[in-house]
Amino acid sequence: MLDEIEGTIQGHRDGHGYVLRDDGDSDIYLPPNEMRAVLHKDRVKARIVRHDRKGRPEGRVVEIIERPPQPIIGRLLHESGVWLVAPEDKRYGQDVLIPKGATALAKAGQVVVVELTEPPSLFGQPVGRVKEVLGEIDDPGMEIEIAVRKYGVPHEFSDACIGLARSLPDKVRPQDKKHRVDLTDLPLVTIDGEDARDFDDAVYCEPAKVGRGKGWRLLVAIADVSSYVETGSAIDIDAYDRATSVYFPRRVIPMLPEKLSNGLCSLNPEQDRLCMVCDMLINANGEIHAYQFYPAVMWSHARFTYTEVAAILANTRGPEAIRRKELVPYLENLHDVYRGLLKARNARGAVDFETTETQIICDDSGRIERIVPRVRNDAHKLIEEAMLAANVCSADFIQQSKHPGLYRVHEGPTPEKKDVLRGYLKAMGVGLSITDDPLPAEFQKIALAVKDRPDGPQIQTMLLRSMSQAIYSPINAGHFGLAYDAYTHFTSPIRRYPDLLVHRVIKAILLQKKYELPVLPTPGEAHEKLARRLASRVKAPGNKLKKAPPTPSREMQAWEAAGLHCSANERRADEASRDVEAWLKCKYMREHLGEEYGGVVTAVTTFGIFVTLDQMYVEGLVHITELGGEYYKFDEARQELRGERTGLRYAIGTRVRVQVSRVDLDGRKIDFRLVREGDELLNRAMKDKGVAHEQEKASAKPQGKRKPARKPVPETKSVVKDLRAAAKKAASKGKSHRPRR
Repeated sequence: MLDEIEGTIQGHRDGHGYVLRDDGDSDIYLPPNEMRAVLHKDRVKARIVRHDRKGRPEGRVVEIIERPPQPIIGRLLHESGVWLVAPEDKRYGQDVLIPKGATALAKAGQVVVVELTEPPSLFGQPVGRVKEVLGEIDDPGMEIEIAVRKYGVPHEFSDACIGLARSLPDKVRPQDKKHRVDLTDLPLVTIDGEDARDFDDAVYCEPAKVGRGKGWRLLVAIADVSSYVETGSAIDIDAYDRATSVYFPRRVIPMLPEKLSNGLCSLNPEQDRLCMVCDMLINANGEIHAYQFYPAVMWSHARFTYTEVAAILANTRGPEAIRRKELVPYLENLHDVYRGLLKARNARGAVDFETTETQIICDDSGRIERIVPRVRNDAHKLIEEAMLAANVCSADFIQQSKHPGLYRVHEGPTPEKKDVLRGYLKAMGVGLSITDDPLPAEFQKIALAVKDRPDGPQIQTMLLRSMSQAIYSPINAGHFGLAYDAYTHFTSPIRRYPDLLVHRVIKAILLQKKYELPVLPTPGEAHEKLARRLASRVKAPGNKLKKAPPTPSREMQAWEAAGLHCSANERRADEASRDVEAWLKCKYMREHLGEEYGGVVTAVTTFGIFVTLDQMYVEGLVHITELGGEYYKFDEARQELRGERTGLRYAIGTRVRVQVSRVDLDGRKIDFRLVREGDELLNRAMKDKGVAHEQEKASAKPQGKRKPARKPVPETKSVVKDLRAAAKKAASKGKSHRPRR
């Protein structure tokens, strides 16, 4: 009897699907006919019935284990007297039939939320009823309304949570200041972005004697959220459910009610606020010599922006510095300690790649006006290093006390990723590689070595892709990218639940008590899926997480569950944010159909190349059928597509010119068509094959009596003909093949 494999269905917009196996093994491909009776996210048992020529498994569903309650968002349509909803998430491969009396007050064309009343079957579509009407598709903010429901992001606080928040005081009371260090006279300041609404960290620095040498005393004061959010309270339950604030263009879905996030727990200027302080002594080499934690009350002396601080540090006699004259010396102290911390960062070999982050600027109606790069200046880096120092001290404090807690764990590359990276570096002619047990410094050394190469950004991208995602775990396996033996999150309890837990643990240790996790809601399907995936990684050879105890205690299991929950919800928030940004970019690019732009290849796959446009920072696909009328082979080692006949190559970092040819708002996809400028690309390809193009030959000859051009040899003639034909018209559709995600 064939083995039955349990897993979760993941649909695909083209009608087929996959079973994501619980054991973490290779996903099982399901052809369209196998997807007719199941839905995206269903839990099933499946059997492998065959393998394709590349050894990939294909299966069929033998049993549906569970159909999780899953509202479907889509547009209500009225076709031939029949009401139906076309799912906005195309991973749901079928339209949902809506009986006449189940449309609520929705009108045709509106976006609605549907609750299923009958599941699909082999011979019937799913049936449902309209549960909520969201509005018209072009309503401002509709993309966010869709995303929060599509990804199950909690966006409404419970009545109990709202009621408890209202009962909290409007300001810090005298009794709240008891048993706290009074830091109100210390010129602590906040430094954040121009658009920041909540301020959860403040900093102060002064020169100090450290050991026998010079150094600094650095204070990082963090909003004391735990003083207002009690374990197991209604606010705590809602905060745990969200686990993180979710940031969209023009809107934030906060983890805490506004009275806390923008009021009592925000370190607003010139107001008393409760805080937890990490007070550090740092020597001239940027090493943390000593630290202590304590609860305090503070008074922010100023709310700075990154731009303002960068201007002051660049010119301490400029207009910005004159306006803040009394605080400039403290900013200079912060700059000095930053230089020391940076020295320590370089010494331990932490990874520090230069990447371009972007910000979407919208108008009042929610439409994109422009997309701009976020420029990191010294003020950004200064705050980042100060926060890293406080986080490291927090992890060390918890570890030294042997109290359970959550660490921020970042694993090194897996054996498979190491092999791919080694092959790529060799193929690209990089004289450096990584060892079997690489250190972060090895990655940083490679990044610095290729920094000035034309393909430097391409190589750096591959270095980044070889690394794993960070997770929250009670099992400390260190942070590979930052080169820390122990690291956690302490600095943002307003917007991250793990930080709130870290604060509670530190307070318990200071009081010589033990913090007990509350009985928390059972993690949902997304968390269970992540748990299964992480469990499979624990078993992987060479994985540091295999240090986990074979039979964890109930207490450790509770902390593991909390870590998995927070990690999964962090992924959920990222996916929802990316979905909204993709929607906005698609709407933006619909207004630029047919226009041409320069761009750079940022990813290469078997089915085409992804190109990011210059100055617009929008990514789209040039399908392989648009690359020319020949066969392109994907070279995994070099991460490039190469034409077999012409030798044309497209790799990460290749500059191209493209035309916006198609925008699919529902699928969040933008398609480009390659634009060839004269014979430039042709000449390059012919040079690579050792054959000069006729036009180039003619221009290379001395001027004088012109001779008739010699006819090209048959092979060269056919190549030129192929390329010229491809340059004049769109290539015909390629052969059908089994789709890959």
